[in-house]
Amino acid sequence: MTDRDRPAGARTRSSAADWDGAYLSGQAPWDVGHPQSVFMRLADAGALRSPVLDAGCGTGEHTIYFATRGLTAVGVDISGVAIETARRKAAERGVAAEFIVHNILDLESLGQEFRTVVDSGAFHVFDHPTHIARYVAGLRAVLEPAGELYLLCFSDAQPGTCGPRRVSEADLRAAFGNGWSIASIEPASFDVNPPIGPAKAWLARIVRLADVPAEVPAEALPPAALALSSAAPASGAPDQVSAGPSSPAPSRRGTRRRR
Repeated sequence: MTDRDRPAGARTRSSAADWDGAYLSGQAPWDVGHPQSVFMRLADAGALRSPVLDAGCGTGEHTIYFATRGLTAVGVDISGVAIETARRKAAERGVAAEFIVHNILDLESLGQEFRTVVDSGAFHVFDHPTHIARYVAGLRAVLEPAGELYLLCFSDAQPGTCGPRRVSEADLRAAFGNGWSIASIEPASFDVNPPIGPAKAWLARIVRLADVPAEVPAEALPPAALALSSAAPASGAPDQVSAGPSSPAPSRRGTRRRR
């Protein structure tokens, strides 16, 4: 059975070796060799703000594209094979982009802060509630207050069972509840290699709200308070599902230190 034949939700990998194997096989359905069109349009329209984190960047097509549009872009992925491929692509194309081997379930330990995070097919690989919660908490840790997350995932309108889990609009709203404001969830298309082909997807734009005391509901605060106030996230990153390959401490070139 290949990745393409596995039912939705059955492709969640728990180790760097699993992901490395997918890239080495040459059969990774999501590795289409070009950026997703929705992210190209967003970058071209100036909707993305530097610095940008590409969470689960794979072989780097989005990160590289963002850099060609004048954005400071950082790509992270647990697969050392994917990151080496991304670095080679960037060098061959003469593009300045940073790539780091890192588990996206432990984003807080990056120690960097971004104005924009892009997720192209990362959220939908997590099907366990604990992993989903850890991933969302990590996204919140690396986004500055009023920073934006652009998330592209398979939608529940996609027929069949091949590929990653299908995500409903309700799933997105449940995952990004407290501490977030969902600005939009729109139908989109996700380019995938055959036999799945282009898949029905959601494109969500989600805004990180400023931290507020737990006993004060976010909806009770005025918009100005949500947009402007901030507090440092809680310290202590969660244990990783897999440590994965390690990289030297990332540079802070173009990115912001956590306050």
